[in-house]
Amino acid sequence: MAALPLTGIRVVEFAGLGPAPFAAMMLADFGAEVLRIARPGDPAWSAGIVERGRPSLELDLKAEAGHRQAADLVRAADVLIEGFRPGVMERLGLGPEECSKENPRLVYARMTGWGQDGPLASAAGHDINYLALTGTLFSLARRGEAPMPPLNLVGDYGGGGMLLAFGVLLALLEREHSDQGQVVDAAMLDGTNLLMAGIWSRVARGGWSPVPGTNDIDTGAPYYNVYGTADGRHMAVGAVEAEFYARVLAVLGVDPGLAESQHDRAHWPEAREALAERFRAEPMEHWIRAFGSVDACVSPVLTLEEARTDPQVTARGLLPTVDGTVNPAPAPRLLRTPARDLTAAVPDARSVLERWTTGAGEGPARSAPAR
Repeated sequence: MAALPLTGIRVVEFAGLGPAPFAAMMLADFGAEVLRIARPGDPAWSAGIVERGRPSLELDLKAEAGHRQAADLVRAADVLIEGFRPGVMERLGLGPEECSKENPRLVYARMTGWGQDGPLASAAGHDINYLALTGTLFSLARRGEAPMPPLNLVGDYGGGGMLLAFGVLLALLEREHSDQGQVVDAAMLDGTNLLMAGIWSRVARGGWSPVPGTNDIDTGAPYYNVYGTADGRHMAVGAVEAEFYARVLAVLGVDPGLAESQHDRAHWPEAREALAERFRAEPMEHWIRAFGSVDACVSPVLTLEEARTDPQVTARGLLPTVDGTVNPAPAPRLLRTPARDLTAAVPDARSVLERWTTGAGEGPARSAPAR
């Protein structure tokens, strides 16, 4: 089997919540050797599934011995990940200035909510707050209804953890040319704002109404919406293209003439009600069968438990059970260099500590860059 893509990359992760451990999980999934440093006896730093693929080592960073061990690990690492408020790592004597003096090739990855600077840099916050200030949360609403937070997927994981991992990979790639590390300043505010690029594109074209729930992809359009069924379930319709919308109308048995006004916003309320009425007339299973062989971008809205047995999900192996727990599979897929086997044993934290700090095993942090 080919080596995993990040084999040889050493990552010290200072345990936190949300996006930072998610980024570390992504790196570990693809072969990075990650050692997680946690506060002694603090259950809050157990992250569950996003803690997979790496051992945890409890160190008291305020004690001399714990601080010394952490500093030794940082000297041996390629990447440091931390998700504290600005200034916390500096007060611990483990800020980027101190660490880069000891390890000039270190990629120092920082994950915050508001960023390392600005008037809110030191303020508390959560996913919902970062969405609120970027206009994202305002946009996530049906007309006349309050905004609906999209769980903590957008700020914590999409705009936070994934972009932190992306920043780490950028810095590692750049290091191959400069032979120097650098600081990655990833913020959930910044990442959420970036994820709104498509909406800002619509604004620039004059194709986005400031009223939530009146646009093409925010439940304003009849062809991109969620409809209730007779049994209290829902069907998701994403029939953006004309041919798909026409097929939806045909399966539902509603006026095919609605296709002619698909993009006329004046006719959207009428069309939405026509589709809603038909979906309400039958249970979800009826519509699953009706659309089963029709390529129309219509899907049942499944529960988490139902998703585990969906044929497409199972065919892709997306929700394997590992040690009795359902785990989302690593993504994306690299067909020549696969992700880590989730059932593989995780090394003991103390053995990792000893190996790193005794210089055993040369890795990218300790060798000359490829030219």
